[in-house]
Amino acid sequence: MTASVTIVGGGFAGVEAAWQAAERGVAVTLYEMRPVRNTPAHKTPDLAELVCSNSFKADSLATASGLLKAELRALDSLILQAADATRVPAGQALAVDREEFAREVTRRIDGHPRISVLREEVRTIPDGDPVILATGPLTSPDLAEALGRLARREHLYFYDAVSPIVDGESIDYDVAFFASRYGKGGDDGYLNIGLSQEAYRAFHRNLLDAEKVPLHAFEAQRYFEGCLPIEVLAERGEETLAHGPMRPVGLSDPKREGAYHAVVQLRRENSAGSAYNLVGFQTKMTYPEQKRVFRSLPGMGEAVFFRYGSIHRNTFLNAPALLLPSLQMRDAPRLFIAGQITGVEGYLESAAMGLLAGLNAAARARAYHLPAPPLPPAPPAATALGALVACITGADARNFQPVNIHYGLLPPVPKKGSREDRRRRIDDRALKELDQWRKCLPFD
Repeated sequence: MTASVTIVGGGFAGVEAAWQAAERGVAVTLYEMRPVRNTPAHKTPDLAELVCSNSFKADSLATASGLLKAELRALDSLILQAADATRVPAGQALAVDREEFAREVTRRIDGHPRISVLREEVRTIPDGDPVILATGPLTSPDLAEALGRLARREHLYFYDAVSPIVDGESIDYDVAFFASRYGKGGDDGYLNIGLSQEAYRAFHRNLLDAEKVPLHAFEAQRYFEGCLPIEVLAERGEETLAHGPMRPVGLSDPKREGAYHAVVQLRRENSAGSAYNLVGFQTKMTYPEQKRVFRSLPGMGEAVFFRYGSIHRNTFLNAPALLLPSLQMRDAPRLFIAGQITGVEGYLESAAMGLLAGLNAAARARAYHLPAPPLPPAPPAATALGALVACITGADARNFQPVNIHYGLLPPVPKKGSREDRRRRIDDRALKELDQWRKCLPFD
């Protein structure tokens, strides 16, 4: 009996998972509902259709995106093969001809002797073991309902509310101060930036005046009160923020006397304190405007952003509560979850989760028929792949937000040399550890 895997979803994660499993001798059945049932965002029946930008971000090392690409290339990623074959000039970025890219992916998947593509909608979670769900941010309502029952509905979300993440090294610590509200949680629980009344009102005006990203028609929504964009809160009144996410009560600056009119709180993203989340600052401002507005805050004039904020349509799971590092459902190990639905953001991040789910599902399928270990080891945390998996499965489930790759996720190196020198040392370490991990994969 041939080892087999069933995959639902023909986006970046689904096709990458299919390719990786098929390349390891496993028969793959890949379901894609288009064109039988289209989505509001897609225009063609091609697999891995780009619905937003045609850019995959920076392609050089010393960038987190470039490191992830280098790792995916080392693992023979289908998405990177197709991207390299259809790239267009874009300076230091990897950009593609969007139509040629999707056609190239579709051609390679359709031409693989161990992949069968079925163009039909899957309304329930398929039977079988293993199954990979890679249905993306526009998961069909019926399948989302089925997944919600399995995940317990409180762990399935349909909109992102993502706050910016800033490089800890770029914050002015002469201005910012460590403190937890009312002294609860330790002196270094949060990093805080205090604002005078004048500074607060200037920030409020900046929020109101900033350019916003318009919603797509399929994203029309009523915002949840608990995750309103900060500029929407600002529109409710000049002092709304000062009585909400920027309330100063219970916080005192050891370096000055008196209370601030408002306070920005930044929460650590990692134990090293190399990345900080701007608490409650989810936003629909454009990226350039976020940079301008947030840099206007005291102590943030030179801020470097690992991730900008957003609010948009995105079906995703509370991965820390539901997924193992193998991307299996904790309560249903026959099911693997891949792509944006795991809680990652970005084309390549989605493909990366598809690649890992494909490897793990292939190993599980082969284990029924061949003398092989049930699953490969998790990629090292010092790699971009491993850092992403460790983040989405090991984060605090109470505060989980979707994440893209950035250096703040990887273990830091000693603070010697320039920022670029340190990033290159991180890259070198990651690629060496990835090579060692790749040699341990349980495939011929």
